[in-house]
Amino acid sequence: MLHLIRPAALLTLALFCCTGCGSNSNAPNSQAPTAAGAAYVLKAEPTGAQGIKLAREAAKDNDQIVVVGRIGGSPNPWVDGQAAFTLVDMEMKPCAESEGCPTPWDYCCEVDLLPKAMVMVKLVDPKGKTVTQNAKTLLGVKESQTLVVRGLAKRDEMGNLSILADGVFVK
Repeated sequence: MLHLIRPAALLTLALFCCTGCGSNSNAPNSQAPTAAGAAYVLKAEPTGAQGIKLAREAAKDNDQIVVVGRIGGSPNPWVDGQAAFTLVDMEMKPCAESEGCPTPWDYCCEVDLLPKAMVMVKLVDPKGKTVTQNAKTLLGVKESQTLVVRGLAKRDEMGNLSILADGVFVK
């Protein structure tokens, strides 16, 4: 009889453990990327990532760069109709709701620091054109999520930095 109880107990334990796998409600990414978005999601984290502030100072136009940051910078960091969003330096601390910030990813308690700690990320196709799908849905990401972005640095006439991204690693 004992020889039947042990396998049954092990099977019960295995089922219990498997039902708990992948059901972490605190997981930062609850959506999978779309089929088109999967082409931009990197399976391994690129090396050499630098902070947004450093990249804003050091990157030259057309440099290949890798940056790390959090999606945010405004209540709606997404660009409608385009795979583009703003990314904020990891040194910036999200503001608490008790500080009057219902959307902590907008960093409303440090607005004066944002211009030097934020970049625009645009997912581009092989021809360098911005993809015309919402980045949030395309990548299956959300506000405050940490990303490592690989791409080409692009400066505008005012010196602002954008990244024409060809790969994103979701942390």
